[in-house]
This record gives sequence, C-alpha cells and structure tokens, in this order.
Amino acid sequence: MSTSLKLSDCISNDELRELRRPSNWRATFSLTFNWVLIAGAFALAIIWPNPITIVLAILIIGGRQLGLGILNHDCAHGAFFTRRKINDFVGHWLCGAPLNTSLYAYRDYHLKHHKYAGTKDDPDLWFVEKYPVSRDSLKRKLLRDITGRTGFRDTLGKIKRFRLADNYLWLMFHVSLFAILTLVGASWAYLMWWAAEIFVYPFIMRLRQIGEHGVASSRSSSDPRENTSTTLVSWWEALLVAPNHVNYHLEHHQFAAVPGYHLSKLHKRLAERGYYDGFDCISNGYVDVLRRAVRPDESRSATQG
Repeated sequence: MSTSLKLSDCISNDELRELRRPSNWRATFSLTFNWVLIAGAFALAIIWPNPITIVLAILIIGGRQLGLGILNHDCAHGAFFTRRKINDFVGHWLCGAPLNTSLYAYRDYHLKHHKYAGTKDDPDLWFVEKYPVSRDSLKRKLLRDITGRTGFRDTLGKIKRFRLADNYLWLMFHVSLFAILTLVGASWAYLMWWAAEIFVYPFIMRLRQIGEHGVASSRSSSDPRENTSTTLVSWWEALLVAPNHVNYHLEHHQFAAVPGYHLSKLHKRLAERGYYDGFDCISNGYVDVLRRAVRPDESRSATQG
C-alpha cells in the first residue's frame, strides 16, 4: 500500500468546500421525492388492488422506510439543509417519527460510530464483526429477515419499550396514516406499512450493514478504504435497496459533512483520480456484496461446483 494516494492528492480544499455546501432545493427535492414515492406506492395498491401491485407497493414502502432513516441520518450530521434548526425539525418530525427514531438520541449514538470506526469501541461493530460468514449462516440470517422473524422481534421490542412521553410522534404518525387511509376508503392499506417494516425493511437493512462494513477488507484499520466499503448500484437497487445515496458509505466516512446528494460526485472524482486503486473497497451491486459476505473458501467451492 506504499504507493496508495492520499486524499490531498486527489481532491482540493476548494472542491471539498463546494461538496460540503448543503443545498436547500436539493434537500427539499429529496425529502419530497421520498414521501411522494411512499404516497404513490399506497395509491398504486389502492387504485389497482391485486397481488402484484400490493407486493410492489410493499417493496417500495420498505425501501423508503430506509430512505427516511437515511435522511434522518443526514440531518443528524447537519448535512441536509443549510440550517441546523431545519435539519433537526425535518430529521426528528418528518423522517425519524415514522420509524420511532429520535434524531437527538440517534445523533449521540451515530457520531460515536464515526469517531471509533476501525476500533473495538465502534458501537456498530457487533452488526458486522462476524463477517464473512459461512454460506449456511448467511442463508439463515436472510431467511429470518424475509420471513418476518427479525421484523416481529424488533416490533415487539418497540412496543415493550413504548413510553408516551418518548414515542408520541411515532404514535401520532400511525394514527394519522390510519386516519388518512380510512378517509379514502382503504383502511386495509395501513397493513402495508407494517408488512414493509416487518418483512422488507430488516432485509434491506442487513444488506446495507453488510455492504458498508461487513465486506470491508480490514475493520481494525484506521483507513476508511479498509474499514468501510462503497457499493455501486443499478437504478432498481437505488429505488428499492439503497435509497438516497446510502451506498456511498466509504465517501461518507471520509467526509461526513458532505450531503448525501453530493456523494456520487465525490466518489466519481476520487475514483477518476486513483484514490481507490490498490484497495478492495468497492462492490458492484448487492449480489456482489452477498458473495463477498461468504467466507472465501466457500465462495470458491460454490464457483467451482
């Protein structure tokens, strides 16, 4: 790695200032786009109710549940709108509330992940520390997700920990969603939100976690090119699995102050200038992520078979 380039070799301070500058119109568009997709998914299933549209709607809603979580994350970093108060309001009320996630509690927790990434003190390390795993282990984990076992467990945990003083925004969201759907004569569609949260959201959350740090070449390294990964995605993966540029996680760890909507530009510049050369830190889609998540000896055996 002695020939690897430093960040300062690949990007200037002027370019970084440009990329770090939040854009209110980009943030507004991103927030609106996520909520329009959610509303459109409900409308699709309500107007043309059949198994195909309902399943598609649930997949889209699940992807945008993660999307709201990512926007909450960007607001927690102060890297969405230009003003902190707006970031806090949007993140807490419009993005965190549907997922029962307090922006303030999340911010305290998540900043420790950035501070301690590459060390045993990383609070997110337990998500990925055992990867790569055996093929059977990975199958069991994914099966737990898509059959709802993970989602039911997490939902029961939320209910057991429910306190009105702490979780009233979550309650308000669900009461409002059910009321709106009832007013349009489709109270049954409310169940689609829960179907997405129980059967879809845990699966794509696991894909995200594996793609970010589970397939990293050396999680104990201080270099983000070794303790973090980026995943290059297709349009449908961006729609259903990796919303709001969350797949550019390596770039986010390099510069957490860069808004998500600028991360693709940052990645392109660093890649063109050779910053990633010599590092195994880029996955090509989530099929590649899952392949990398399996122990190398098992992956070779499967390929040869």
